[in-house]
Amino acid sequence: MCEAFEGLTCKLAKTRRCLKQQHRIRGLFLENNCRMREWWIQVGLLTVPLIAVYLHIPPPLLSPALNSWRNSGAFFRFKGNNIFYRDSPGAVGSSDAVLLLHGFPTSSYDWFKVWDGLIQRFNRVIALDFLGFGFSDKPRPHRYSIFEQANIVESLIDHLGLRNQKINILSHDYGDTVALELLFSMRLLIQVDHNSSSHLMIKSLCLSNGGIFPETHYPRFLQKLLKDSGFLSPLLTRLMNFVLFKKGIGAVFGPYTQPTDEDFWDMWTGIRVNDGNLVMDSILQYINQRLKYRDRWVGALTNTAVPLHFIYGPLDPVNPHPEFITRYQEIVQRSTVSVLDNHISHYPQLEDPTGFLKSYLNFINSF
Repeated sequence: MCEAFEGLTCKLAKTRRCLKQQHRIRGLFLENNCRMREWWIQVGLLTVPLIAVYLHIPPPLLSPALNSWRNSGAFFRFKGNNIFYRDSPGAVGSSDAVLLLHGFPTSSYDWFKVWDGLIQRFNRVIALDFLGFGFSDKPRPHRYSIFEQANIVESLIDHLGLRNQKINILSHDYGDTVALELLFSMRLLIQVDHNSSSHLMIKSLCLSNGGIFPETHYPRFLQKLLKDSGFLSPLLTRLMNFVLFKKGIGAVFGPYTQPTDEDFWDMWTGIRVNDGNLVMDSILQYINQRLKYRDRWVGALTNTAVPLHFIYGPLDPVNPHPEFITRYQEIVQRSTVSVLDNHISHYPQLEDPTGFLKSYLNFINSF
C-alpha cells in the first residue's frame, strides 16, 4: 500500500514538473513573441520617418560640368511644360544642322563627349531633354508617350525657326523610337502633300543601340519591375536611390568603359532634378508602346528613302550581339552599319566617343 502511494506521489511530482516546464516554455515563447513584436514596431517607427525624410531629400547639387551644360541651354514651353534644349552654333562653312535625341533614363548630357566634334562639322548642333528627363519638367500624374515626345521635337524645330530646313537626326535608345515616329509622320505627310513644309523634314537618320525590335529587346529587371508592378510602381520609384541606380546603369556599360563616380552622379542628378525618379514607371510604358506600334515604326525604317545608318556597341545586354544586329541587317537592308569594338556596350557615345564620332561623320560625308 505504501509502495503504491509512493509511486503515485512520484508520478504527480513528475507531472507537476512537466507542467511547470511547459508553462515556462510557453512563457518564453510569449515573451519572445512580444519582443519580436516590439522589434518590428521599433523597426517600423525608425523606417517610416527615414523613408519620409528620404522622399523630401532635395536632389544632389549640380556638378560644375552639369551646371555649365544647363547654363549653356534654354527652355521653351510645350503645353504648359518647360522643355530644356541646347542650340550651339558650329562650323561657318556648313549649312547642316544635327538634332540629337537621347535615351532612357538619362538626358541630353549623354552627348557631351561628342558635342565639340559635332560643332566642327555642323552649322548648328541641337539637343533637348524629353519631357520627364533631365532639366525638363516632369509632370505627374502624366501619360508619357513616344507620340508626345515626337510632338515636342516638332515644336522645338518650330521654336528654332528650322521648319523649312532639312535636319540630320542622331539618336540613341529611347530617342531611336522617337526618331522613328518622326520618320513615319514625315512619310505620311509627304504622301498627302508632296510640297508640304509643315512637318520636320529629315535629311538623314543615324540610330544607336535602341531596342527598335521588341523580339530582340531585353529590358533590365528593374525596368520590367517598374513598368509592370501596377500600384506598387509608385512605391518602388520612391525607394530608388543612387546605389540601385549605379548598379543598374553600370550593368549596361562595358567592364572597361565604366563611367567615373562623377559621371554616375551626374546621371543620377539629372534624374533627381524635378523628382524624375517618381515618373520612371510612367515613362517606361514606351516599352509596351514599341510592341504595340512595332509595324508602324519598323515599317517607317523599311519604307523610307532617307539615308540610314546604325552605330552599334556589340556588348549591349539590352540589344545583344549578334541577335540584334543580324535582325537589323535582315530587315533594314538599305541601312549601313558601324559595329564598334567588342568591349563597347549600350552607351557607345560615352564609352567610345572617338569611334562613335568617326562612324557618324563617315556616314554624314558619304551622301
